[in-house]
Formats: sequence, structure tokens, C-alpha cells
Amino acid sequence: MAGGGIGGALGGLIGLACAVLPGPAPIAPVSSVDTSLWSAATLERGRQIAAAGDCAVCHTAPGGQTNAGGFALETPFGTVYSTNLTPDRETGIGTWSYEAFQRAMRKGIARDGSHLYPAFPYTAFAKMSESDMMALYAYLMSQPAVRNSPPRTKLPFPMNQRPLVAGWNWLFHDERAFVPDETRSAQWNRGKYLVDGAGHCGACHTPRNAIGAEKGGFAYLTGGSAEGWDAPSLVGSRAAPVPWTEDTLFDYLRTGFSAEHGVAAGPMGPVVAGLSTLPESDVRAISHYIASLSPRVDPAVSADAAAAHAVRASAAQTLDDEGGRRIFESACAVCHAESGGVGHFGVRPLMGLNTSVALATPDNLLHVLQHGIDRPATAELGYMPGFKDVFDDRQLAELASYIRARYAPGQPAWRDLESASARLRAHAH
Repeated sequence: MAGGGIGGALGGLIGLACAVLPGPAPIAPVSSVDTSLWSAATLERGRQIAAAGDCAVCHTAPGGQTNAGGFALETPFGTVYSTNLTPDRETGIGTWSYEAFQRAMRKGIARDGSHLYPAFPYTAFAKMSESDMMALYAYLMSQPAVRNSPPRTKLPFPMNQRPLVAGWNWLFHDERAFVPDETRSAQWNRGKYLVDGAGHCGACHTPRNAIGAEKGGFAYLTGGSAEGWDAPSLVGSRAAPVPWTEDTLFDYLRTGFSAEHGVAAGPMGPVVAGLSTLPESDVRAISHYIASLSPRVDPAVSADAAAAHAVRASAAQTLDDEGGRRIFESACAVCHAESGGVGHFGVRPLMGLNTSVALATPDNLLHVLQHGIDRPATAELGYMPGFKDVFDDRQLAELASYIRARYAPGQPAWRDLESASARLRAHAH
């Protein structure tokens, strides 16, 4: 029997056992939580952890109140709706004790004993320290209570059988807390703790197997997907036109912009918005750790490579993309021309250094072309208008084709751009 068959059979037997055995016991509700017990320092620490973990990003529906739940997270298995994290007693976590909260965060089990789907990244949160977990609980319980009942998650059979998640946990979930590597610096360990724990970077930037678990080993942080966007590799990424350095990573994560790589858009925008409120030392630690996963790049060499790549891109010939060139010059060049676009909407990223232009798939660029950046990660960035109501899918395909040929010389042309644009337009939130 092939290895995959053995694994599938084993998973099936584990799932069957979990379905018939008694599940986790409920934890009794608490009558009240005295938030006056926590100091301002503890609450601020909890706020920082919530920002590092992007709690509000996934637990706030479009147009909804912060952390009141209802955000629709599309997964390969169906739509999972986020829960209400506010301390409302009827619809939120207002009756949850700390014991119930930390069990959910570490084991993926709700107060009533039901299993949470691993779309909620408890696999990462389990690595958090006890003091950080308590601070996060204190912060959430001190926020305004919002009465809101999000839609119920209804996945197709057999994924709707939550006891089966116990088998998934047995196979893939490591509940052990983070243990520092004594051979590494304090900054490196802090960065790894944030990346693998509260920050759960792997949830988007690590590929997953057929049943939704992050792949380990050499696949760690080598690229994944999030909300229909490509999440590029964080390890020696070939997608970036020039190598990332620790300093350019810090600039990007702290401000949402790197002159050598571009602007944070899509799901990365809210991530940067949260990171921008953290202590600078934490963002530097994250940058230091991620940079350590790739061969060291000298900043001067990277800057020279960026300048040379921009020159090559500006000299590229795209004689076959006349329609795309006209659209670019009328809609894009005012901000993105190499000769010095006015940049009156904010920073002026050079297209030849933009990772989205160099990716193997066009989805990220098409997302930005259609929807723009109407909620920049930080106020200094300004915004970019979207063109989905201005250009049809054929015109957007011509524009994307021109940008690819013009600013990613040497990269293969994207195929079926018109159908890709139509697909993204149809699935837009």
C-alpha cells in the first residue's frame, strides 16, 4: 500500500474513534469577570498581542464592529465564519473563564466542549507564553461588549462533524509552548516566537496538505495563500525582483512600504497596520528572524540590484502590447512612471520592483488593479484607486499583460488573463 493510502486509512480510523468516543467536557460559565484586577501595563501588553495576532482582522465582518465576528473566511472545505470575541455574555465570550479561553487558544476546544476548526490558528497560538495568554484574555475582556450573532459555519459532510477535528489534531497539532534556542540571540528567539506564535505567519505563508495542515520541514514559510491572494515565500523568495534584506523587511512590516519591493496590499495591509502599533524592537525581531532563514544579503548589493533591475525594466520593449500601453499611460503612469510620477496619492512604487508583477500567477496584481488600495496599511501611504468599474476584463487583461512584459523582463507571460480577471471579479468580497 502506498504511503498516502496508509496515512489516509490511519486518519480514517482515528477520525472514527474520535467520533464515537466522548468529547471534551464543557467548562462552566463564569458569572462575571472583574477587569479592574488588571493593570494598565497588562492591558497594553494584551493589546500588542492582539495586534501582532491580527485578531480584529479575522473577527470583524466588513462594516461590522471590531471583534464582533462574522468575517467569512473562504477555505478549500467551505466558508468558515469567525466568532464574536467581545465580552458579550449572550453572543461573545463574556462567560468564558481564563481556563476556557486558554483551552480554546491552545487546544482548539470551545467553552462548551466543541472542537474549533483549525481555520482558527490555535496551532500557532499554542506556542504563546502563559503571561502573554493572560494579557490577551485581560485585554479582550476589557473591551466593549457587542451583541452580535455571526452566521453559523455549515460545512458539507463529513467536515461538518466537528469531533473529527480531534483526529486532525492528533495527526498535526503540537500543543507545546515555544522553547527558545539557546544557541541563538534573544532578538532571533523573540522574532521566531512572534512569527510562529501570535503572528501565525505560517497560516498564510506556508503551503498546506490535502486536509488543511501546514506542511513542515523545508516547506516552512515557502509560500501559501490567503483570501484569494498569493502569499509569497518568506524564505529566499525568487518571486521578489531583488533579494529582501533585514532592513527592507523592517521598512515593509513597519510602514507598509519598501522602496525596493513595493506597497503592502490585500491581506498584508491589515497585518502591517497592526505591526505598526507594536514596539519597534518587536518588528525588528520579526525582520531579523525572517531574514535569517535566507542567505545573507548585503544592503548595498541589494540596493544596486534594485537600481539595475529598474533600469532594465524601463528599457524593456513591449511593442506587441499597444492596448495595454495606452491603458497604462492613461491610468497608471501619473503615479508609476519611472520619470517621476507625481505620487500625489502617497508613495510612488516602481512597478519594476513590485513582487506582485514578478509572481508566477497574476492574481495579486489583478486584485490591486480591480480594487485598488482603499485602506492603506498606514496613513503615510495614501491610496490607489481601483479600476474594476472603469475597465472590463479584456482591458484589465491587456493592462496586466503589458505590466508583466514591461516590468518583469525575462519572466514568462501570464496566460488566460481575461478569464483570471473574470474569476477574481466574480469572487470579490
